[in-house]
Amino acid sequence: MTPDRRPAHQHRARVDLPQWMRQPAPKRRTPARYVDDLLERWPALRTARRVVWHWRDRTRWSESHPNLVAVLSFVVAAVLGTALVTGAYYLLALATSGEY
Repeated sequence: MTPDRRPAHQHRARVDLPQWMRQPAPKRRTPARYVDDLLERWPALRTARRVVWHWRDRTRWSESHPNLVAVLSFVVAAVLGTALVTGAYYLLALATSGEY
């Protein structure tokens, strides 16, 4: 028993893993791995890759101002939708009047 009067942890019997788990096959050489090796070999490409990674991990303005972006997105969508519907009605009016 442990000092706080709970029974000690009982270990399970050792499990023999199959061969494929103890020594897995080497990773396949896919085209993506060849490109990855190429990028890592050339310092300029490696630097460019790190710059892209840093740029992608930045905090975007839409993430820091989600409410404002939601309102602006709604306004833009409403204006565009209104313009499209108005344009469709205008084209329908032209088509039915026969003046085109």
